[in-house]
Amino acid sequence: MKIVAIVQARMGSTRLPDKVMKKINDQTMIELLLRRLSLAKSLNEIVLATSHDDRNSDLIDLVASLGFKVFQGSENDVLSRYLGAAHFVDADVIVRITGDCPLIDPGLVDQCVEKFVECKVDYVSNIQPPSYPDGLDTEVFSLAALRCASSDATKSHDREHVTPYLRENSQFSSAAIRSEKDYSSHRWTVDEQADFEVIKNIFNFFAPRIDFSWLEVLELEAQQPNLFSVNYGLIRNEGVSMSSGQKLWKRAKRVIPGGNMLLSKRSEMFLPDQWPAYFQKAKGCRVWDLEGNEFIDMSIMGVGTNILGYGNDEVDDAVRSVIDKGNMSTLNCPEEVYLAEKLIELHPWADMVRFARSGGEANSIAVRIARAFTGKSKIAICGYHGWHDWYLAANLGDEKNLVGHLLPGLEPNGVPEELRGTVMPFTYNDHEGLESLVESNDIGVIKMEVSRNFGPENRFLERVRELATRRGIVLIFDECTSGFRQSFGGLHKIYNVEPDIAMFGKAMGNGYAITAVIGRREIMESAQSSFISSTFWTERIGPVAGLKTLEVMERTESWNIITEIGKDVATRWSNLAQKCEIQILISGIKAMPTFSFSGDKALEYKTLLTQEMLSKGFLASTSLYASVAHTPELIDRYFDSLDAVFKTIRKCEDGLDVMNLLKGPVAHSGFKRLN
Repeated sequence: MKIVAIVQARMGSTRLPDKVMKKINDQTMIELLLRRLSLAKSLNEIVLATSHDDRNSDLIDLVASLGFKVFQGSENDVLSRYLGAAHFVDADVIVRITGDCPLIDPGLVDQCVEKFVECKVDYVSNIQPPSYPDGLDTEVFSLAALRCASSDATKSHDREHVTPYLRENSQFSSAAIRSEKDYSSHRWTVDEQADFEVIKNIFNFFAPRIDFSWLEVLELEAQQPNLFSVNYGLIRNEGVSMSSGQKLWKRAKRVIPGGNMLLSKRSEMFLPDQWPAYFQKAKGCRVWDLEGNEFIDMSIMGVGTNILGYGNDEVDDAVRSVIDKGNMSTLNCPEEVYLAEKLIELHPWADMVRFARSGGEANSIAVRIARAFTGKSKIAICGYHGWHDWYLAANLGDEKNLVGHLLPGLEPNGVPEELRGTVMPFTYNDHEGLESLVESNDIGVIKMEVSRNFGPENRFLERVRELATRRGIVLIFDECTSGFRQSFGGLHKIYNVEPDIAMFGKAMGNGYAITAVIGRREIMESAQSSFISSTFWTERIGPVAGLKTLEVMERTESWNIITEIGKDVATRWSNLAQKCEIQILISGIKAMPTFSFSGDKALEYKTLLTQEMLSKGFLASTSLYASVAHTPELIDRYFDSLDAVFKTIRKCEDGLDVMNLLKGPVAHSGFKRLN
C-alpha cells in the first residue's frame, strides 16, 4: 500500500488570511508543519492539496521548493480536491492533515496509520470522539472510501469538510485511537490571531528544535500556562459549523468597532452566530452569500435602499456610463443640477436643494441651515435622525431621552456636554406635549418624521405646521426613509402638509449613495452663511443614479406597486396570526410594514422566526421593505414557509420552550415604536 499524507492548505482563509505563510523564527507555518510531518515513519509521500486561486502562488512555490508535490483543485469542494490529489500521487491510503495544525505529531500519525492497517477498516482517526488537543487531528482512510464519499456526498458541508460523510455513514467501517486522559479542551490549532500567538510561543520556547512531541507541549502548558492563555475560551472546531460569512463577521469585529458601519446590518440584530452577514451578489430580491447559497430577501432590502430591486439594469447601466466617462473632476457634474430641478418640480413648495451621500449627513445639513436661519440652537425632535452630535445631544440629560423615545443603547459618549439641553424629544401625535415644549423653551426648529409606525391623528401634522408658522419655527420633515414609497416624492404629499425643509435618502438612488435636502429659498440660502461642504458630495455616480431611479419610478409608478405589496403582506400577517391564535401588532407605513409579537418572549419568537426562515431560504425578520421585485409568487412562497413557523410559535405559547429550539443567542432589540 502507498500511504500518502495529503495536507490541505490555501491562502484564502476567512478568519485568518495567509495564515499558513505566517513566519515563526524565519520559517513559515506550512514549512514547520511539513518538516514535522516528514518525521512520521509510516508515510511514503506528502503532497500539498491547494486550490485554483492566484492567491496561492507563493504557497505553491514555497512548498515545491521544499521538495513536496502540489496538487490544485476546487476552492470549496475540498472532498473532490482530496480525491484529485490522491489520484495525482497514486495513493492507496490517505492521511488527512490540515494546514492549520503546525504541531501535528508524527508519532500520533504513525499510531493512526498502524491502527488502520491493523484493524483493516475504511476509516481511522484520533478525533472520534476528540481526546487529544485540538491541532493534532489525524484521519486515515482508504482510496476506495474516499471515492465513494466523493461520488455520493451531496451536502456542501460534507464536501467542504471532506470526512463527515465517512464518519457519519454506517456503510464505512471505522476505528479510533484515544488518549488515556481527555485533553480535547487544549487548543493548539490556528484559526485566529490569538491561536497563532500561542503557536509562536511554543516554537519560540523549543527553538531551534522543531521535533518536540505533543507530550512535551502538554508539559510546557502545565508549567507555563501564560504562554497558552491568549486563546483560552475559543471553541474547538467552531469553524466546522460556521459559514464563511459568520467567520468573516467574527474576524471583522476584531478590526472594525462593532463589526461594520451600520447598526441595522449587524448580525446580532437578526440571528447572532448564524446570520450569513456578507453577500457576494444581489439581484431583484435575491441575495447570494459567500458560499453561493441563494436567499429571497423578505426583510429590509438593503435597509430600504432598493425600491426597484437589487441591481436594476437601467440604473446600473447609467452608473456604468459614468464610470466610462469619469466620476470625479476639477469641474462639477451637470447631473446635480438636473436632479435638483427634478426634486423641485416634484415639490413645488421648495426652491433650492443641497446634496449629500448619507441620511445622517442630510439631517445634519438641514439642522445647520435651519439654525443658521433662525439664529436659535434649540430643536424639538420626533423620530430617528442619525448619529451626529446635534441629535445624540438629547441623551446628555439626566434621563436618557432617546432610550424611552426610540432606541436603547444610543450612548452620547463623545458628544460635547455643552450641547446639553439643545435637543428635546416629543411624542408623535402628542400635540399638547409639543406645544408645551415650545412654550417653555426657545425652540427654533421642529424636526420630525412624517410617520414612522403609525399615521397622524386629530390633524396632528396640520397643527404642527400651524404651530411652526405661528412661532416662526423652521419645520423639517425627515423623509430619508419614507420618501418615494407611497408617493412620487415625500410622504407629506399624501397628507397635504408642506414643511420648510425636507430630506430624502435611502431609496432615491436604488442602492447608490445620494441624499438630498430641499427647502424654501429664504431658508436654504442660509447655507451660504455657514460652512457646509464635502469633496465626495460632488461625485457623479450619486446624481446619475438618482436621476435614472426617479425616471424608472415615474414610468412604472413604483410607489403604487410597493404600497399594494406592503398592504397585502400586512393583511396576510394579520390573517396568519389570527389563524394560529398569536397576538401581533402591525405598524409602519404601508410600503414598509412591520409587526411585533406580544408578551415577554417577543425577541425569542422573532429570533426563532429568522432562524427557521433562513433554513427555508429566506432572509426574514418582522419587517418588510417592499420592492417591485417582490412578486406574488415569491410572496406566496414566503407565506407557505411562514405558516409552519407561526404554528411552532403557537406551540411555544402552549408550553414548548422556545429556548430549546434556538440554535444560538437571542437577537438584539431594534427600534422602538412611536405611538
